[in-house]
Amino acid sequence: MLAAVWTTGTATDAENSIRELAALAETAGSQILDGVMQRRTSPDPGTYLGQGKAEELRVIVEATGADTVVCDGELSPSQRRGLEDKVKVKVIDRTALILDIFAQHAKSKEGKAQVELAQYEYLLPRLRGWGESMSRQAGGQVGAGNGMGSRGPGETKIELDRRRIRTKMAKLRREIAAMKTSRVTMRDSRRRNAVPAVAIAGYTNAGKSSLLNRLTGAGVLVENALFATLDPTIRRAMAPDGREFTLADTVGFVRSLPTQLVEAFRSTLEEVSDSDLLLHVVDGSHPDPEGQISAVRAVLAELKGDVPKEIVVINKIDAADPEVINRIVLREPRVIAVSARSGEGIDKLLDLIQEELPRPDVEIDVLVPYDRGDLVSKIHERGEVLTSEHVEQGTRINARVNAGLAHLLASYRVGTPVA
Repeated sequence: MLAAVWTTGTATDAENSIRELAALAETAGSQILDGVMQRRTSPDPGTYLGQGKAEELRVIVEATGADTVVCDGELSPSQRRGLEDKVKVKVIDRTALILDIFAQHAKSKEGKAQVELAQYEYLLPRLRGWGESMSRQAGGQVGAGNGMGSRGPGETKIELDRRRIRTKMAKLRREIAAMKTSRVTMRDSRRRNAVPAVAIAGYTNAGKSSLLNRLTGAGVLVENALFATLDPTIRRAMAPDGREFTLADTVGFVRSLPTQLVEAFRSTLEEVSDSDLLLHVVDGSHPDPEGQISAVRAVLAELKGDVPKEIVVINKIDAADPEVINRIVLREPRVIAVSARSGEGIDKLLDLIQEELPRPDVEIDVLVPYDRGDLVSKIHERGEVLTSEHVEQGTRINARVNAGLAHLLASYRVGTPVA
């Protein structure tokens, strides 16, 4: 059963939100039986829904045989308990549902650690005890002759659980930090080689992995499901002028993405802030693509890093309304419409990526011997070749390259005396 309180926005916004909640629940493996929505200025502090609507929900739950109620918002512990007392079945909120999906989809060691940390972040403030049944041990030595006043409930189970969770969270943070070091090392290696980095970000199920496959032939898992990608995939691609760049596919975003997840996946999302260019993928066939764009930018703003130059890529144009595409094109400064499925617009996207990639800034004129073909390949991969000709002594190339490669080629500059 789905339950939502509509407090702001239009009726269309509220319908889109509960439709997304249904998709999230189905991704988690649930079957949706029915749902209720209530218009209120704010959720009821005791039961989320008002008393009358909560009673109506109880009747529907009984009639349908539903075993879980999913609320489209984040519930306080008292709201969850209050609604459970009313409807007599398990109640979870949107945050718990998203955490469950992430737990199902995490494959790498880092992804699993990040999800586990987020789950503990969510669980810690929601631990509650009931009466003396939570007492774990006696404070005094009962029966050991220590006298009156020496006996007490001791450390309760809830305190013990909290301490264990905090210890586990600290351990997970250390593990994630260690894994981050490995990724930073690889990123620094790409930086030293001056390979430009492009990140793909966007709303969940917008087609980011499909676009990565289309641009690189990566063969990354593609599913018509929310949060199919959690672990960042990095592949090499080539611009039309022959320059190499890396493409990183990142975790999808969603409206009201739980704060715990943004924090836990911060190291993964750094692929975005450390890139030279951001491809912001939008599902052109979605009922509210502008809402998706706003939600993604809200999460990116939380990263506190520098958000790189952005190209809005409207995907699924083969299924989108042309009027919607035109509306986004008029609103966004750098935008292109493509279909990752059919390949339409991909060549134009590559041309645009080539234009926006940082250009090497050192101009060289070198004569590379024929037995150093590896250097010629590096110039083509990492630089911008202006002219190239084969002469008797080797390949003469006039190009723009980065400072590191220019230093490596210094001894081959035209006019450099031979040692």
